[in-house]
Order: sequence, then structure tokens, then C-alpha cells
Amino acid sequence: MNYLAHLYLARPDPEAMLGALLGDFVFGRAALQDYSPVVRSEILVHRRVDRYTDDHPLVVEARGLFAGDLRRYAGIALDVYYDHCLARDWSRYSDTPLDAFTSRFYRYLLARLDDLPPRLEAIAPRIAAHDWLGSYRDRDSVDLAVTRIATRLSRNGERLVACLDDLRRHEARIAAGFDAFFPQLVGYVQALRADPGFAAD
Repeated sequence: MNYLAHLYLARPDPEAMLGALLGDFVFGRAALQDYSPVVRSEILVHRRVDRYTDDHPLVVEARGLFAGDLRRYAGIALDVYYDHCLARDWSRYSDTPLDAFTSRFYRYLLARLDDLPPRLEAIAPRIAAHDWLGSYRDRDSVDLAVTRIATRLSRNGERLVACLDDLRRHEARIAAGFDAFFPQLVGYVQALRADPGFAAD
């Protein structure tokens, strides 16, 4: 899952949503101690969501649609594309308009800049100024985001970009897979939150 999906799956308050985003920027157990219990909990949920997603049969099937060694990079392209599916059909999943959802979070994110890890602090103003989260509703934003991510890979970024052709080739099947998968993911997160033992990550 990419940024928008993690924010959607978070508890519906800005601090929890920040924790959901931080899951991509905070690693290991020791680093968790730098954050509030709310944020720590959401980072742990983020990690479980990523694990559940990577192992889910529908996601494994989607990765299998990509040619050969591109499958190593397909998960990144799928994460971005799944955010597009969520943003495009946002009203199916939320009664809050997407623009209201994202703008509320952007305000909180920018107010907390001094508390963010350096990598997130550097890109947070761009996330807000260019509405990265809301922009996923436009299909062209998938290609743009994947290409942007490819430039940050230490090597083989061109292999990630090459995934975009297979993504378009199999897009209808991948989109249908998301429609079946995402409600299961929502149910998984709800069950996870009801389980007091999940924090033993």
C-alpha cells in the first residue's frame, strides 16, 4: 500500500494518520520510542498492512502478471496504482470528500515539520503543495509517481519504469483484483485493532 491507502486505514485523527505515514520513514523498534503511543501504534499497523498486502494471494497474482525480473519491482508499481484505485473510487470507501480528507492532513503535516524524520521533512512541503495524495485520482499520476520513485532507487530504476507497460497491459485485471482485495484489507485492519496482542510486532 502507498501513502493514501495507509492514511485511509489509520484511525481518523491527524496524529494517527501521521503515524500511518511515518511507517515508510521509521524503521526498527528502537526508533519507535521517539514517538507518542498513538503514532507508535499506527507505525506498527502500517508494518502489518504491508506484510499482509505483500502476502495476499490477489496481490501475488497481480505481481505475477509482470514479465520476468520486473516482478521484483512490480510491488512498488502496484502500491502506487492501488492508491489510484482508492482515490478514483474514493466515494465508495468514505463519506468525507477526498479534498477535505487530504487538506486536513496536509495542515497537520506541515504544522509538525520539526518533528519529522529528515527525509519526510524534506518532501512534506511538496506533498502538500502538489497534492500528491489527491492527485492519485488521475491515472497519469501513477506514471509520474512511479517514475519519480525510480529516480530514488540506488540502481535499476529503469526496471521499475518498465513495469508501467505491463501495468497498462493488465490494468483491468489488476483493478478488479484491487476491488476484491481492498475490503479484505480493511477487515484485516479492523480485526488487528481489536487484537491487543498486535503491538508485539
